Amino acid sequence: MQNIIQNYLSNINWSIEPKQLYEPIGYTLEAGGKRIRPQLVLMGFALFDTDIEKAVSAAAAIEIFHNFTLLHDDVMDNAEMRRNRPTVHKKWNENTAILSGDAMLIKAYQFLEKIEPDKLLKILPLFSETALQVCEGQQYDMNFEQCEKLSEEEYFKMIRLKTAVLLAASLKIGAIIGNASDEAAHWLYEFGIAIGIAFQLRDDYLDVYGDPKVFGKKIGGDILCKKKTFLLVNALKTDNLWLKAELKEILNSTALEDSEKIKRVTEIYNALEIPKLCEAAINDSMETALNCLQKVNSPYSKQPLTDLAEMLTGRKE
Repeated sequence: MQNIIQNYLSNINWSIEPKQLYEPIGYTLEAGGKRIRPQLVLMGFALFDTDIEKAVSAAAAIEIFHNFTLLHDDVMDNAEMRRNRPTVHKKWNENTAILSGDAMLIKAYQFLEKIEPDKLLKILPLFSETALQVCEGQQYDMNFEQCEKLSEEEYFKMIRLKTAVLLAASLKIGAIIGNASDEAAHWLYEFGIAIGIAFQLRDDYLDVYGDPKVFGKKIGGDILCKKKTFLLVNALKTDNLWLKAELKEILNSTALEDSEKIKRVTEIYNALEIPKLCEAAINDSMETALNCLQKVNSPYSKQPLTDLAEMLTGRKE
């Protein structure tokens, strides 16, 4: 399915005028990635129908939309690298990244317009609501950077909006195109929410403990931005007042080098056994996901979805 998506995307012509607008879009999409969200569109469809071409334009719309969010996220985070290449705002400039991102959002809607009209009536409200929820999640994420204390409940609300809803909507959009029942589409959506949460938890983990060559980004970026990841939220809940005070002092320090700051925060996480907590939360979300998937009544195998979920959460390479 990844090849189907890649072939479709590679046939889109971005060499058009004004090139300053479209060239960064082509640059962004050619960088690749796992194409998880468009794969979920096709997998959601494949549970109910075999003519995969019916869902490819929707899959492309989802991938273009997702990359639009990354373009703007990178500007907000001042990220230097994305998928082992300079981010658009570093290669060009911030204004270019913002405007090219805006164009990508509009292009995503244009690709959705290729869906059969009766299906589009259901999909368009879902897509628009999801797009707005992703923006809400990003705003919560930025708000939380200024918060001294954050509950797990608030954290999970944020990652549900920022990450999980798009995975869930991808599956549901595919299912709708495949003529799934409302009940099947519902449980597929809930499956997507659960794997989305597990996926974000793993992303939080990899930002500190991942291999930068595999991760595609510099390690420790969330620490430097003081992002309220699962790791930081739980570290700040500790009863060890000395470690908590040290953690806050390190995060707020302007004297420490970035590498030293990342090293010392990681040492505190290790001392508090935060990685184990994160792994347990990932496993809990995965169990919820698999229970939801069992409730999806479909004529075709659900094993590819199980395999993908396990790959996303690190259970399977």
